[in-house]
Amino acid sequence: MIFNKRRFVKRIALNTLKIILLLCIILFVVLPIIYRYSYAFQRSAVFLNFINVPATANYQHPEKYGLNGARNFYITVDDVKLGAWQILPSNLENTNDASHEFFEKMLNDGQNVVIYNHGNGGCRLTAHRVETYQVLRKFFHVITYDYRSYGDSSSKPPSEQTVVEDILHVYQWVRNRTESNVFIWGHSLGTSVSTHAIQKIQTLSTSQPVGLVLEAPFNNMKEEISEFPLAKIFKFLPWFRLTIVEPMSENFRFETDKYICGVNLPIMILHAEDDKVVPYKLGVKLYRSALKCRSESQGTLLFHRFSADHKFGHKFICRAADLPDKISNFIQLALENKSDKLLQQ
Repeated sequence: MIFNKRRFVKRIALNTLKIILLLCIILFVVLPIIYRYSYAFQRSAVFLNFINVPATANYQHPEKYGLNGARNFYITVDDVKLGAWQILPSNLENTNDASHEFFEKMLNDGQNVVIYNHGNGGCRLTAHRVETYQVLRKFFHVITYDYRSYGDSSSKPPSEQTVVEDILHVYQWVRNRTESNVFIWGHSLGTSVSTHAIQKIQTLSTSQPVGLVLEAPFNNMKEEISEFPLAKIFKFLPWFRLTIVEPMSENFRFETDKYICGVNLPIMILHAEDDKVVPYKLGVKLYRSALKCRSESQGTLLFHRFSADHKFGHKFICRAADLPDKISNFIQLALENKSDKLLQQ
């Protein structure tokens, strides 16, 4: 009887070990190999466009998310439709006119405009983004939208190039409707595509943006992927670089540290020390790269550090008590830079 029990326990233990071994092989050998050769797998890991979209998302009614004085609309270029919100500045949010004509008229009322380019995962109604809009509307008309494959935008597979194209479409849509000063604000992955897009915009015969804000930026995807929380699980593997890092370097470069060298306007970088998604050190690396490759004539470069004591992490710099002052000062600096350039012409 005792002998049978021991055999049974040994069998259970052996089977458990086999299962654990099999799971380890799948997790640490099979999955990295699949990742190495699957562009679709890599793309999903970069853009995370399949997660964090509420089942009850109500894009048509921004007021459901506390955004009074806002409207939903769509920007369509060729076969791509982008879902967007226009959020009026705080001094106009209590308007009773909800017509599209009124909103487009107000966009050209002389107040500054900001185009907000979000990071990966979620969509334009994600809670921390809405919290950010509430701060931005104190200073701007806010245009926020979802790239292709996010939210209610066209479900076309994204790439760095196509997301940059989406930004260009939104920028041109804004420029066709206002002569006001336009700022670009990017968060997380949105910082890289924002910087890349400005390089493209500077080649166009259109009015240029006057300032760029990079919130929680990284220097390039090659280094960011090594620091990403999920990737750290695999970092000890001898084949980590071959199966995880190298494919990203080949297919999803997001080389912000190169793009930023060609940005000819003032830049403000914001980063929290306790950011666990995009480590603070990568924001510092980007800043140092920009200091080396940009000249003073290209525009001022500012870096604002937010202490880990505040616990802002990756998403909540918008809660910083001094953020409004930093935004206000940056706007003034950017407009002075624009005036100086006009005088030099």
